[in-house]
This record gives sequence, structure tokens and C-alpha cells, in this order.
Amino acid sequence: MNTLNLHHIESVALNRESIHIDAQLKEKIQQSFAFLQSFSSDKIIYGINTGFGPMAQFKIDDDKLNQLQYNLIRSHSSGTGDVLDDESVRAVVLARLNNFLQGNSGVSYGVIEQLMRFLDHQIYPEIYQHGGVGASGDLVQLAHLALNLIGEGYVRYNGQRRKTADVFAELHIQPLKIELRDGLGLMNGTSCMTGIGAVNLIYANRLLQWGVVSSSIINEVVEAYDDSFSVGLNAVKLHSGQQEIASQMRDFLADSQRIRKREELFADSDVLQTNEFKKKIQEYYSIRCVPQILGPVKETLDAARSVVENELNSTNDNPIVSVEEHNVFHGGNFHGDYVSLEMDKVKIVVTKLTMLAERQLNFLMNSKLNDYFPAFLNAGTLGFNFGIQGMQFTATSTTAESQMLSNPMYVHSIPNNNDNQDIVSMGTNSAVMAKKVIENGFQVMAIHMMAICQAIDLLSPEQRKSLSSKTMETYATIRAVSPMITNDEAQFERINQVIQVLKNTKTVL
Repeated sequence: MNTLNLHHIESVALNRESIHIDAQLKEKIQQSFAFLQSFSSDKIIYGINTGFGPMAQFKIDDDKLNQLQYNLIRSHSSGTGDVLDDESVRAVVLARLNNFLQGNSGVSYGVIEQLMRFLDHQIYPEIYQHGGVGASGDLVQLAHLALNLIGEGYVRYNGQRRKTADVFAELHIQPLKIELRDGLGLMNGTSCMTGIGAVNLIYANRLLQWGVVSSSIINEVVEAYDDSFSVGLNAVKLHSGQQEIASQMRDFLADSQRIRKREELFADSDVLQTNEFKKKIQEYYSIRCVPQILGPVKETLDAARSVVENELNSTNDNPIVSVEEHNVFHGGNFHGDYVSLEMDKVKIVVTKLTMLAERQLNFLMNSKLNDYFPAFLNAGTLGFNFGIQGMQFTATSTTAESQMLSNPMYVHSIPNNNDNQDIVSMGTNSAVMAKKVIENGFQVMAIHMMAICQAIDLLSPEQRKSLSSKTMETYATIRAVSPMITNDEAQFERINQVIQVLKNTKTVL
């Protein structure tokens, strides 16, 4: 294993599957370490016998080289704020491991073994959201990873926060012995932003599927015309994302009997005799422009996947150790601009997806707009009961937060490190903000799906029979954890249960 894609991240980070490293990779890593050890014995190499950053102008005495690496790890373990969740942490560990498996880092094989132990034993380093600026890599976040590998700080193990040393003693694990440039190697890279970014994309794609599902069902419930997602309409707009979304909607609604055919309107002679039409000739944009809105979302997520997978399989260290060219190259592969920019794009399109769900929800809430359902989908007594009125407030405020968070992080560089890092990526900030926007998206979508199921409940039994089979499968999935709302009851626990269903469903299309 040294080539990763999102499926591998899902298997290892989310599903906690194990990985295997073959003997050839082990030999390649050991050769890289041996070469660097020999090459650096009579040369000045950054991060081995020099200080770091703007202090690289200072040579370090030979008897202090190993201690230098420990000093680097400990001094940069300065993160604050919330810690990353277990899935994201596991993805970070896997991303850093795969960086080293490219064989261009010159780290000792002990680093590989220790990272593997953390994955195998499901030990989760305590990595903070606030830290590095994403230009000399995720220095602060990855320092916390390194700190745990040497047996210090805190980890999560069996669901509890514990001292790393105590967990090591319990599992008979020895602290990693740092050699040569292992400290810098662990810290100097983009694996934190990339690991978070990979998990973000897994969930963003699941959320997009629910966006297609909810949009399909709402078209069906209000008896919209089929031409908004037809081949004829969408084939003439030359965007693959739009065409794919339209195709998914057609598949989802294939056996629906409620979707109206435009030809029925053309053939209705009574329509030609009236000056005012009872049914809408065209639906609101949030219903009939779904392929045009979600198409860019899909294409953006697809492009981000390519970038993140490239980063996962790249060497993002500095310096780069090349056994083949018998040289060490200094530069800036640790700079996180690629990931930072993509995470900004992801949070923008996920916010737009969330806005679409919120507008569709508002359409269902407002009886004057939909002209189908009682206000707030109220199945009780109007005035005395409140239906889904309270839930809409949550969806609207959460959408507004995502709109604010969608401002770009990528262009908010602040020079630091004595101006050595004079332009930075803020990549982990961008990834963490995108993560928050995706979580918000699931919260709004959960409320929206509960509203859609409530709308289905308000149809007559005969009308429900005309819904597509996939709509009824979706309805059953949501109704398994959230019943119809008739009386006024607290819904916060049910909303959270629906959120978990949406997040944990891999495919609904």
C-alpha cells in the first residue's frame, strides 16, 4: 500500500479496517533513511544539523542532533480549541503514513511501525483544530501526532482521554526513538489538512446524494413536470455534472405516477380556453433548477477529490530525499495551497446545497407558496398545534451560519515566523471550516427530510400509492427513527437520529 483514494480512507478511517505494508516498501524506506544518514554526514542539510525556519542559519553540534528533533516536537505541541474527531484523526495518521511510504522522506522505519501501531490498536492522537498555518505544513497539529508517538501528551483510547504513557504501558508499546530528521519529517507536511479534507469529501458526497433524493421527492410530491430533469432539456447544456444530476433524478423517479408529463399540458384542450391556470406551468427555481444547481456541486466535489487524492499520494516533506538522484532537494512541498483552495470550494458548494434544501423546506412550510399542504405541514389543529414551525428556525439559522463560514480562507494569509513564512495557505483552517459547513448541511438536510416525510404523510392513501418505489424506500428509512408529527413534542433527539442515518448511509441513489 502506498496509493490511496477516498475508498481507502473510508475503509481505514471510517470503518477501521487494517492495512498491510509489503516488504518492498519497507526496503525502500530503509534505503532512503540509510542514504540520508550517509549523505548528511559531511554536509549541511536543513532540519538535520541546522535550526528550523528562520533559525536555519545556525548549525547544530553533532551531539545535539537527536535532541534537536525532540525540542522541535515539544515546542510546537501548542494547539488549542476542540480536538479532531476519531475519524479525522485516523485519516490524518493514514495520510502521514502514506506520505512516508513514497520513500522520499528519509525517516527511520520505526516511524512507520509506530504509526501502524496507532492504527492497529485504534489509538487516536489528540490533535487540535487550531494550530499550524498550513505553509510549513501542519506544524502544530502534526507536532501533537509526533508527541504521542514518543509517548507523551494525551490520546483517546477506548473512548476515553488518557495519558499516552499509560496507554503505552498497558499495550506494551515503546515510545518512538526519534532519529536523524524524524521529528521534522513527522511535522513538515500537509497530512492534517489532507486527512480532514478526505473525510470531508466522503461526507460531502453523501450529502449531495441526499440533495438529489430530497429534490426528486419534492418534485414528485407537488406533481411537477418532468422536463426540468429530462434528457431533452439537460443535454443541450454542456456540463457533465448537470447531466449526471438530471440522470439520477430520472432514475429515482422512474416508476413515479405523480410526475406530470409536459405533453399532457400540450394536449389539454381546456387549458387553451382559460385565462388563468390552476396548476403551475413552471415550478419555483428551487424545484425546477435542481440539475443546474447541484451539477456544479458535483463537479466541484469531483475536482476536489482529484486534488486531495493527489496530495495523499504525494511527498509533502521538506527537504525531499532522492536515492535515485543521490541528492536532497530543498523547497516547499509542505505548502498547502492545493488543499486549502479545494476546501474553500467545497464549503461554498455545500453551503449552496444547504441553501437549496432550506428553500425547498420553506416552500413546504408556506401554504401560500405550495398550495398543497397546511401551514408548517401541521397535521394537528391549526393555531393550537405548530407542526414543523420550530424546526424551520433551526434550519434557517444553521444555513445562515454556513453562508458566513463560506468566506474563503485561502486568501487570508498572515505572515509569521519572523516573516520566513511570509505567505501561507491556512489549509487546515479551511478544511476544519469545510467540515463544519458539511456538518451544518446534514443538520439542515435532516430537518428537510423529516418535512418531506411529513408532506408524504399528508397525502391521501391513494396519492401515496402513486409515489416512486425509491421514494417509499427513503420514506421508510427516515420513518424508522422519526415518526409523523401530529402532537407537539420535542424533536431534537429525532433530528439527531435522522442526522446519523443520513451520514451513515453510503448510497441512496
